[in-house]
Amino acid sequence: MQTALRRTFDHPFQALRDFDRVVNRMWDTVEDGVGTARFPVDIREENDQLIVEAELPGFAKDQIDVRVEQGVLTIEAKRDAHETKDEVKQLLRERRATQYARRFTLPNAYDTHHVDATLENGVLTL
Repeated sequence: MQTALRRTFDHPFQALRDFDRVVNRMWDTVEDGVGTARFPVDIREENDQLIVEAELPGFAKDQIDVRVEQGVLTIEAKRDAHETKDEVKQLLRERRATQYARRFTLPNAYDTHHVDATLENGVLTL
């Protein structure tokens, strides 16, 4: 007797969402060909402004690059490997070089020549 696995879905497109999540996770590690990972982002409209909040914990301002070119917002964050001195015995090393990148096409309705940015508690707000 053959047993079929069945899954109930809360939403008719849940299977596609799950598949999309798996594919995105796979491509996260090869985006731009440099082992780039992704970071979570929230985008909302507030008082006729577009607000972008990106989680970048552990990054300093000088490690983050934000630019808008031809209507595309690019946020990149890069942290080099932490170097240790020869006389230091490394007991555990979990922090490594990391590079994040996200790109978003912006609606034409927004002024992309003036972007304010703040970094507070690991959250970049544009």
